Amino acid sequence: MSEPVRLPFDPIERARELWVQRWGTDAHATSMATATSVMRVQQLLLARFDAIAGRHGLTFARYEALVLLAFSRDQRLSMSRIGERLMVHPTSATNIVQRLVAQGFVERVPNPTDRRGAFAVITAAGVAAMEAVTVDLEEADFGLGMLDADQHDTLFAVLREVRVGARDFTP
Repeated sequence: MSEPVRLPFDPIERARELWVQRWGTDAHATSMATATSVMRVQQLLLARFDAIAGRHGLTFARYEALVLLAFSRDQRLSMSRIGERLMVHPTSATNIVQRLVAQGFVERVPNPTDRRGAFAVITAAGVAAMEAVTVDLEEADFGLGMLDADQHDTLFAVLREVRVGARDFTP
């Protein structure tokens, strides 16, 4: 993972100031800055997670699929259920599973109730890889070690409100 550029100022705060100068105090400069901050944090976390997973031959997306399979009742799910749970397009879910199959971390088995469909089943090697990445993510405190417990609770609650407002799920 390459080191981020270390600017001598906060570019998002500067963008907020310029936003107000350009569109006035009634503009949604704070919303813009908040949204941009969320997107930047997502970039930072994903880069860190991909670097950690990469040490074990995975991407974070493939790791998430392995965790999903490991947590499922029979350690197997249909392609459509994987896409639904990972909140990705079915083509992306299929691509993720195909790569995991190629690595020996997942097997595709026929769905006995739907001859056109298949289940993805996590293998012992997939469980081992998932466990190894999890140990490293835990050690890195998921890139959020700078927050205390109260800050974690507050941030989670605020972001959950955004997800509820976007109808990401039904609370």
